[in-house]
Amino acid sequence: MHATYDAVIVGGGHNGLTAAAYLARAGRTVLLLERADHVGGATLSARAFPGVDANVSRYSYLVSLMPRQVRDELGLRVELRRRRISSYTPAGGGGLLVDTADDAATAASFASVDAGGDVDAWRAFGARTSALAARLWPTMTEPLMSRTDARRLLGADDWRDLVERPVGEVVDATFGSDLVRGIVLTDALIGTFARAHETGGRPNRCFLYHVIGGGTGDWDVPVGGMGAVAGALEAAARQAGAELLTSAEVTAIGPGDAEVVWTDADGGEHRVGARHVLAACAPAVLDRLLGRATAEAPEGAQLKLNMLLTRLPRLRSGMDPRTAFAGTFHVHESATELETAYRQAAAGRIPDVPPVETYCHSLTDDSILGPGLRATGHQTLTAFGLHMPARLFAADPEGARSMALAATLRSIDSVLAEPLEDCLARDEDGRPCLEVRSPVDLEADVALPGGHIFHRDLAWPWAERDDEIGTWGVETADPRVLLAGAGARRGGGVSGIPGRAAAMAVLGTL
Repeated sequence: MHATYDAVIVGGGHNGLTAAAYLARAGRTVLLLERADHVGGATLSARAFPGVDANVSRYSYLVSLMPRQVRDELGLRVELRRRRISSYTPAGGGGLLVDTADDAATAASFASVDAGGDVDAWRAFGARTSALAARLWPTMTEPLMSRTDARRLLGADDWRDLVERPVGEVVDATFGSDLVRGIVLTDALIGTFARAHETGGRPNRCFLYHVIGGGTGDWDVPVGGMGAVAGALEAAARQAGAELLTSAEVTAIGPGDAEVVWTDADGGEHRVGARHVLAACAPAVLDRLLGRATAEAPEGAQLKLNMLLTRLPRLRSGMDPRTAFAGTFHVHESATELETAYRQAAAGRIPDVPPVETYCHSLTDDSILGPGLRATGHQTLTAFGLHMPARLFAADPEGARSMALAATLRSIDSVLAEPLEDCLARDEDGRPCLEVRSPVDLEADVALPGGHIFHRDLAWPWAERDDEIGTWGVETADPRVLLAGAGARRGGGVSGIPGRAAAMAVLGTL
């Protein structure tokens, strides 16, 4: 090892790996330190169920925000597959199917759930967000533009409706159906514990990140699971000459001299110098390592279920499960149900009927299943429960997790023709193939403070202060310490954008 590196990177998630690959390719000496015994962070695939040949994306699961530019510049061999079915939402005795390849069928489906009057608004709103994405997306890999330039780029109408007004108000004014309103609003609430009508912009920022990815807003399936993304980034970093150390937990960063202190698996302490420190960890973690008070306490708000099924469950509506689960499967996510769940959670109780989104990776990419499971028709299923804030799990993590799981399964079962548990596969010990992770678990598993999947509340992807204009959105008060994770200005999601931005900031100063 060197005594001093051009860059020491704290955290081996996908952003840390991205930064390592860029800097090493530029000829810089790079040391990446990861506390776990593997890299990948939340971008991880694993055999979650003993004796079962299935690689599950345990935390993150779809890709929208990773620019083609990052994949091309690093030569990443990552295949993303587009889903034809955007979503299916059970409603009453039927359901609303959004088929991106059959506009007439989608319109007929709207009419079948008494939302026919929203078809034109749905198309117009989709065209509006797509046009916004095409304008804004290219700026995500450039230095930050000013707020004035951002307003000019978005245009007066989009700036008013998507930045200044609460997104809930805009959705209410655009759509008449409570069901359609909820489908749109989920993009504003995933990973964000807030009311859709909240002022201050948190839901608006979440919504913006969900609709601009790739310049289209599409959310694609990574072939091989999320681990394929992390694996490609790890290979790029290692091939470029970066040193990646696992079971290496950083315990302190010396202010001023940028000395990094870390311990190995045996508890031995080590020190290494760094011309730059790239914090591919949460800002709250960086504050702790620098020995300073944390300005905010992040709070995640989701429950994550990973499952392996012997078959997809039948639906009360009669819809073919292979169609219903091919896209995002919305459960109890009307606008009214989202608001009710929020109010119950804010009052300190697990929602009676949790809003849930489910997604079946294996319908689009069955390579994550072993040959035997493919032959017998097994399928994976991911469920993502909204409005499950960390505060609900703090006092009794195990008990609250069990209660939240039971409520979530009841919510899903209410739209099925058979209990979901009857479809669960069994592991080698005879236990159901079901894994559930609360925000408390995510903090313990992958060091997400409060279980916040974005590390902290998302920020607007442009400068909000004059001193940020022209920067990369990763700078801190110490010029040698940079944010390189989801907590940077253009962080959140599986993107690599903060990792690349931190590398660009370093290369611009050397």
